[in-house]
Parts: sequence; structure tokens; C-alpha cells
Amino acid sequence: MYQQYSPNMLKTFEECPRKFDFRYLQGIQMPVNDEIFEFGKNIHALASYYLRKENIDKMEKSLTDKESKVWNYLKSSKYFGYDVINTEYNLAVRIGKHFFGGRLDALVKNGEQYYILDYKTGSAPKNAKYDYQTMIYTLCVHEFFKTDKVIFVYIDLRHKDEVCIELTESLVSEYKVKLLQISEKIDTFEHAPKKQSCIDESNNCEFSIICY
Repeated sequence: MYQQYSPNMLKTFEECPRKFDFRYLQGIQMPVNDEIFEFGKNIHALASYYLRKENIDKMEKSLTDKESKVWNYLKSSKYFGYDVINTEYNLAVRIGKHFFGGRLDALVKNGEQYYILDYKTGSAPKNAKYDYQTMIYTLCVHEFFKTDKVIFVYIDLRHKDEVCIELTESLVSEYKVKLLQISEKIDTFEHAPKKQSCIDESNNCEFSIICY
């Protein structure tokens, strides 16, 4: 049976198979922090409309001070001056018997070089080179556009910084192997055992009240 895995699905499984069981196998939805979610959603929406050259005057006027500062920083990024391929772009790539994919915040191009943009209102991942988002999205662009000229750019809006990962031939091979390995683990996964320990000792996990 074919399955499409998203970066979040793979991250969740690697972090905690029990959480993966709750969220993706049992389909249990738990409340999340709406304030954080709304902040990120507003910035992503603005960026998408702006790159599509739509009128965002009214949206900009409705921003809070915090949102306005973040948005002005993002808008001034050099990548926003490149040619826009697409925004909120759904792509998938088949590796082995499964598909891996998700939605790119934006894909832009400068000359022959493609740039995958990902806006982080939190922080960029600590090991960005091997983050599942990096691996899946770069392989998607590599395969779909038949190009080796792909750079993933995490734009860290909290720290006003960026992290860039340039795709290489060796990384293509590494990424495919890593994705095959974790998909094989999920294929043989049946049910997470009862909780023995938790990596989130602060109990910030949304499933903590039903996890025992």
C-alpha cells in the first residue's frame, strides 16, 4: 500500500512513536496554542500574497507591532526579489514504494539556481542539513525540475538569521537512504507500547493527559 509521508509525520515518529500512534494512526486531535498558530499563519499568508503580487495594503495595516516588525524583515529579504515559481506549493517525490512530500512556503529562482524558502516564526532546526523538511523538499525540487541547483533557505524570523543548505550529489544519495530507512521502520510499526519514559519531561506534549 502506497503512503505519503510529510516531514511532520517523520519527525513525530522519530521523536515519539506513541505520539505518532495517537496523531496519525488513531487520528486524535488535541488543542494547540492558537496565538502562536495564528501569528505564523498571518505571516505566511502575507508572504504568499506579496510574492504573487497581490494587493496587501489592508492586510499590512491590520498587523500588530510584532507582526509588522517580522513582516518588514521578511519582505526585505533578497530572495523576495528573485523570480517566483510558486508559493504554498505542494510537491511530492516517490522514493521506494512510498511518496514523501509537503507544502513549500515558496520556491524562487535566480538564474539557474532554485531556492526553497521556509519561514520560521520560531527557530530554524538545530540540524537543518538533515531535517526531514530539508531532505524531502530538496529532493522534491531536484526530481520535479530535474536540477541539482537547489538551495534550501530557512529564514529564522525570531533571530533575524538564515540557514542555507545546498544540495549536492552525495546529499541526494544520503537523503534517499535516510527516508527509506525511516519509512521501513514505520511500515513494520504496529502499536506504540505504553509509556515508559518521555523525552519531553516538561509535559508540554499535547498528548500528555492521555498518555500513560
